[in-house]
Order: sequence, then structure tokens, then C-alpha cells
Amino acid sequence: MAVRLHKAAERAVKQGHPWIFSKGIDKLNKQGQAGDLAMVFGRRDNKLIAIGLYDPASPVRIKVIHHGGPQGIDADFFRGRIREARQLREPLLSSPSPSVPTLPTSPTDAPPGPHKVDLGERATTAYRLLFGENDGFPGLVTDVYGTVAVIKLYSAIWFPWLEMIVPQIVAVAGVHAVVLRLSRHLQQAATPLREGDVLHGELPDPEVEFQEYGVRFRAHVLLGHKTGFFLDHRANRHRIGQLARGKSLLDVFAYAGGFSVHALAGGATGVTSVDISRQALDLAVRNASLNPHAGKHITVAGDAFEVLARLVAEHRRYGIVVIDPPSFAKSEKEMAGALRKYAELALLGARLTEKGGLLVLASCSSRITTDEFLQVHRTAFGRAGVPCTLEDVTGHDIDHPVRFPEGAYLKTAYYRMNG
Repeated sequence: MAVRLHKAAERAVKQGHPWIFSKGIDKLNKQGQAGDLAMVFGRRDNKLIAIGLYDPASPVRIKVIHHGGPQGIDADFFRGRIREARQLREPLLSSPSPSVPTLPTSPTDAPPGPHKVDLGERATTAYRLLFGENDGFPGLVTDVYGTVAVIKLYSAIWFPWLEMIVPQIVAVAGVHAVVLRLSRHLQQAATPLREGDVLHGELPDPEVEFQEYGVRFRAHVLLGHKTGFFLDHRANRHRIGQLARGKSLLDVFAYAGGFSVHALAGGATGVTSVDISRQALDLAVRNASLNPHAGKHITVAGDAFEVLARLVAEHRRYGIVVIDPPSFAKSEKEMAGALRKYAELALLGARLTEKGGLLVLASCSSRITTDEFLQVHRTAFGRAGVPCTLEDVTGHDIDHPVRFPEGAYLKTAYYRMNG
């Protein structure tokens, strides 16, 4: 189909933005089906400026997969894109990354012990191969766990193209099996494929083992959240593992125990994992058992706000507190409430962190910017008289590249509690 845009939408596309909203479309020569190619032409010279996939069910009516002039959309095109994505992640996959930041620790805080983590030959065997729009695949994410790739679809536009794309993922990533996961709205829609379908190879065990910086985990690629695990915090988890020796850790919204397991493997004396899901905490316990450690691991199932308030009332304190909640602002109307929740969690976390300890606060709400997130903390800590120092702010690991503003969602702040 041929498409012309209003001026503002055309300007955004020419600047590389991957979304064309329905209100940005000026002319459309025909209606299409999900996944149909949409050829976008310039208003003045009628030259091709972009190629996208048509999505009649979304306000983002056209999702751009190519910016510029004529381009064949075929197996070679997708293979090239996937190879580019894989090459970008090569530093993460070829050897332990030397660029992961670490905070200094006092020698007195790190007693000698048998808790050295073996980094192995690769930083990780699990990584995000395709990060949606940021890798030219809007509405499609692919994570690799060892020899299993998991494709997560958020738009029906990709169903007509999977037969072409899956072999390219297999060839480039070298996987033996490919599993399909669907967003909630796609699971409820009439689709040609189902949640959990194995698109290539065989999956004898849906719990797939992987390692990151020598720490072992298992991800359930059929039942786990998203694709089975949250890979975006890998560098932060590794950092906490490096800092944890001789300390106690509180891991809030722990899910499968990412921060908890790294801390235990790194020599933490004790770890408390908090999550509302008992099933997730059971997986955290199993993940911890995959790694040698001498620390005590406690799990607490319950609402995080209630559990934290109870721990404060019990005068508990921890050397490191990590609070990594799910997205609180999935829509514009939820933003004010999200900011209040972030402020409440920051204050609860501060009250649970030892003097001189580390409070780590994260947000995966893309609608909340890093500046807004940090301002919430400044305001909350200022009003409550919390003495602390912001030591670092981190973003995405290299397998989550950010190519357009809306592609950035993860931000993590490290605060040293001074009193």
C-alpha cells in the first residue's frame, strides 16, 4: 500500500522515528491486513522515504522497518538486520565485559572466603538478540537462553513474516529451538499461532539453564514473565554480586532472584528476597541452589509495600537494599500514581539501609524519564531529611541498545546512605 503523511509525521520519519500514528497519515491508497507492507512516500517529491508494516489494530498504524529509499524486504534483509544486532552484542558474548562499573569497597567489608565467582569464558549465555524498534523489529523481541531463542510478539504484524525470520534467527544465533511467546492482547485474539508454540527444533525441558558472569540460573521459557527472565539488569546484578561479600541484602520485587543469587554467589552473609509470587520465589530458591554459597537465603511472599513497612517496624537493616519494581506507569494517567509509589519505596528503602550502606532504586517505566525518577528521590529524601549521596546512575546493558527516545525505559540509581 502507498502512504503519505502529514508534515509533522513525515519529519519524524525522516529523522528516523519508527512509529507512524494513525493521526499522522494523510493519504492511504487502500486498507490493509496486519503485516502488509506500507510504502511511505514524501509529500514534495513523491520519493520513497520509508517502508513499514501496517497494523490496523494499533494507534501506531505503521511500524517502520526501513528508513530511506527502495529496499527489498526479504530473507536477506532480515538476515542482515539480525547479523547487525548479533555483532553489536559481540563484546558481551565473547568475553567477560571489562566495562561493567564497580564501586569501591573497604577491605574490612570483604573478609576472605570461598565465594569467588568464576567468570568463565563468556560474560553471559543469555542475551537480548532483538530489542524491538531499537534493532529494526518494532513489536518483536528475541531473547536467547543458551541454545534456545524465545520470540515475544507484541503486534500481529509479524505473523506473516515469522516463516521468513525464524530460520535467520536460527542461523545467526546458532540456536537449536525457537519458542513463541505472545503479549496478553495477542493471546486473547484469533491468531495463526499460539502462546508457547515451538517454531523450530524441540524443547525437551522448558526450564533452560544459562549463566551470567559465572552465576547460574534457570529460566522457564514457557511460563516465565516476558520471555522467561529479565535480562536488562544483568550488569547491575553483576555489580551487586561484586559488592555483596560480607554484607546482608534485601531484594525487593525479586522475581526469580536475579540480584539475590548474584549476591549469594558473591559472598553475602544473608539475603532476603521479597516478591508477591510464591512461585517466583520458589524459582529464586532453585536458582540460588545452582550456585555454591554460604549465605542464608530467606524468602518473603507478600505485597512489597506491606512487607517493607513491617520490616521497618521490626527495625531491620541491611547492607544493600535493591528495589526493582514492575512498571507503575503503563499509561499517561498512571504517571502521578507511579511517582508517588517511587517516592514511598525510596523512603522505605532508606529506612531499611544501614548507615554507610547502599540503596539501589530502579524503574522500568518508560513514561518516567531518568530526570523525573531522580527528582522524586531528591524531593522525598529532602523532605524526610535522609542524608545520602547519589553515587551512580545506570541504564541499559549493550544488548538493549536505545535508538529512539521511547526506546529508553530502564534507569537505576545507586545511593550511599550517610546516616
